[in-house]
Amino acid sequence: MGIKISDIAQLAGVSKSAVSLALNEKPGISISTRKKIIKIAHQQGYTPLRKKRQDIQNNLGAVAFLVVTTTGVVKSNYRTLPFFNSLISCLSAEISAVNGSLKTITITQTELSQQLSSIRETADSFLVLGTDLTKKSAALINQRLKHVVFLDTYFEDINADFVTMDNYQGARLAGEYILRKGYRQIGYFASDKIMSNFSERRRGFRAILKEAGVTISNDNFYFISPTETNPNGLNMTRFINKLPKAIFCEDDYIALRLLKVARQAKITIPDQLAIMGFDDIYESTLVSPELSTIHVPIEQIAHEALKQLIDHYLHPQRLPLKILVATKLVERQSL
Repeated sequence: MGIKISDIAQLAGVSKSAVSLALNEKPGISISTRKKIIKIAHQQGYTPLRKKRQDIQNNLGAVAFLVVTTTGVVKSNYRTLPFFNSLISCLSAEISAVNGSLKTITITQTELSQQLSSIRETADSFLVLGTDLTKKSAALINQRLKHVVFLDTYFEDINADFVTMDNYQGARLAGEYILRKGYRQIGYFASDKIMSNFSERRRGFRAILKEAGVTISNDNFYFISPTETNPNGLNMTRFINKLPKAIFCEDDYIALRLLKVARQAKITIPDQLAIMGFDDIYESTLVSPELSTIHVPIEQIAHEALKQLIDHYLHPQRLPLKILVATKLVERQSL
């Protein structure tokens, strides 16, 4: 563990504020005291925090973006999905700004345990896409790799750094908006892939509806692929006779697919059926009517992840942070 200001103060027989004044070249102490403090600092190999920060931010080095593909949302073609493509672009821009370089490492879930040792040699630090990671896989990565920050997920009982959107808060926002618009007959299109993001969205939406005394009937709860946009295969028959007035979809892909199917069935949006998404992907503005949704601040997620990574070097004894970045409502014409 490196020497701290309190250690220098003790060796010099002065206060920590005096050490701070000396090291930051500020007035308030005698010349002899200043010289004494600086001499001890040099002897002990002390590097001012601002110098450390400057060195790291001027040359972060190689950062790996580790992607573990699964049969869920993060498949081999994950770069074709706007959220992941935007996240990588934002991370690359943030890291380039501090003269670092970002390279992507993609492995399958079955390769993870065997490949971690070789992966550890490829970069100085790691940003890990956690969207589909199990708790067991996240714990293994955290144990085997140094300087790790997980993105797009978090596990309460893993002592690691996480940065993700606040899915619970976002789903509550969506529910509040639907209720505020006067809807009480509400449907829910859920992902058929199990992952923490969708589970939190489900929990948040149910919580706000419960507070309002509103329930979703089983006939209006539907499981569907979270990444498929082709309307073929989505059966709307079960909704025709008991069509809810509004439907919340756990992501924008589901919402866009529902919107296309509704139009094919001659259901007018939002008069006969209002639709709400989540994620605010670019395609949500290319449909008619444009999709009401929850915006996820991808740029801020990337920025916070880089801050955590830099802190690994600045404060080796720091404790991990679990950061939830808030979302915001985007009101458009589909609801």
